[in-house]
Amino acid sequence: MILKIFMLIYRVLWATLLPLVLLYLYMRGRKDPIYRQNIAQRFGFYKSALPQNPIWVHAVSLGEVRSGIALIRAALERGDTVLVTNFTPAGRRDAEKQFAKEIATGQLAVIWVPFDMRWCHRRLIKACHPRICLPLEVEVWPAMIDTMRKANVPLYLCNAQYGLQPMARDDRGLRVRQKIIASCAGAFVKSDVQKDRFESIGLQNIVVTGELRFDQPIPHDLTEAASTLRQAFPVPDRQVVTIASGVADEEDLYREMILSLKDQAQRSGMTAPLFVYVPRAPERFDGVGDGLERAGLNVCRRSEAFTASPEGLACLPDSWTSDIDVLLGDSLGEMYFYLSLADKVIVGGGYNERGAHNIIEPLAVGKPVFVGPYTWPIEFPFVEAEAAGIARSFANPADMMSAILSEENTSLEELSAFVGEHRGASARTLAGIDAVAIRSE
Repeated sequence: MILKIFMLIYRVLWATLLPLVLLYLYMRGRKDPIYRQNIAQRFGFYKSALPQNPIWVHAVSLGEVRSGIALIRAALERGDTVLVTNFTPAGRRDAEKQFAKEIATGQLAVIWVPFDMRWCHRRLIKACHPRICLPLEVEVWPAMIDTMRKANVPLYLCNAQYGLQPMARDDRGLRVRQKIIASCAGAFVKSDVQKDRFESIGLQNIVVTGELRFDQPIPHDLTEAASTLRQAFPVPDRQVVTIASGVADEEDLYREMILSLKDQAQRSGMTAPLFVYVPRAPERFDGVGDGLERAGLNVCRRSEAFTASPEGLACLPDSWTSDIDVLLGDSLGEMYFYLSLADKVIVGGGYNERGAHNIIEPLAVGKPVFVGPYTWPIEFPFVEAEAAGIARSFANPADMMSAILSEENTSLEELSAFVGEHRGASARTLAGIDAVAIRSE
């Protein structure tokens, strides 16, 4: 009864607030025109035919697209059709780039996810008749879940985890969000711990498949470009520290960290580390660079100094000098280049209660990881990586700075062994999809 009342209120809210949602997209479109394009898709109207009976992968934004790449490729390679839906332009652009060939042949389509209204989702179902719907991570879209259940389309949360913090929050009051999650057809989860948590709220049909991000393909042209560039540095053995996915709330903290480490190095007669700073949000590229320069740091902006190709990234620009303090990673799609330059990687978000971001990409290229104290969003695999000695959490920036200056290093063998142990989630998820399809027939 509680869920029925909530769904009624939810439908009324969508009908009432839809003009504001459209206004939001219009305003965002002033900076990024793609927000205003193909609006009809958000209502379930399509100009061209969609792939039939696809595996529907719902990847809200860029991070979810990246986590699903290996799974989608494995499905395509065995002949499946695939539908990818996104909500953000960053996710859509990357999906279209990654699967351009399959889009051209009609085996895969990339569209906007419909607004979360039942009639919009029903139109998508009618247009392509999906075999299964896979929202990546824990994306809870109430109308999507309700519509799939009533249309007998199995909806499985995929690469799912239920962190302690959101679980404690959802456990209060009427527990509406937990009831919605429990109404899904099932879940492909990252670990046994996650299986226990989802079972505790009543979700059935849970399969432990592991973490999809461990199967991400590594772009070797970017890692090789980084290796070549490192060898061309005026001081080849200078330590490089990459700050990956730095969030806005941490900008002051990391700027002060860079300044402090530079000051400590100068006072001790050492060479200060070179920092590679990659803001998480593209709209913060200029703001971060300007803030670093106002603080007196010598900043080299990737967008100005390098050309956008692996060959260009491998060439040290004429403007490069040994007193560069920060290489600003103001580009998209080159994270593996920035990570591969590093000796140590700080993953952003950990000094914010919203929590640290993905640590798997740096681990995959053999880099030890440092994060702040808030690690609940990456509980898996952070707990396991910390136990293996390849990831560390620091309660305060001073301790992190001491670790950066430390000569202690993690062996590449330990890192490789850890990553190797956790690969294979894509194959296990496909096997799970096949089992669901058999039960649904």
